Amino acid sequence: MPKLKTKSSAKKRFKFTGTGKVKVAAAGKRHGMIKRHAKFIRNARGTMVLCEADEKIVKKYMPYNR
Repeated sequence: MPKLKTKSSAKKRFKFTGTGKVKVAAAGKRHGMIKRHAKFIRNARGTMVLCEADEKIVKKYMPYNR
């Protein structure tokens, strides 16, 4: 069987935890911060873990990062 390629966009956006969950940066923090309230900015700090449904999609894009 030929090797499978990893999606370049996925390897830049996602990291895996030790238990195999997918870590991702919070959405909605690129621009327009003046519109966001302080609580949103505070809660969107750092990284978060994806839900299982989205995790399955990302794992298809990254076949060797298990």
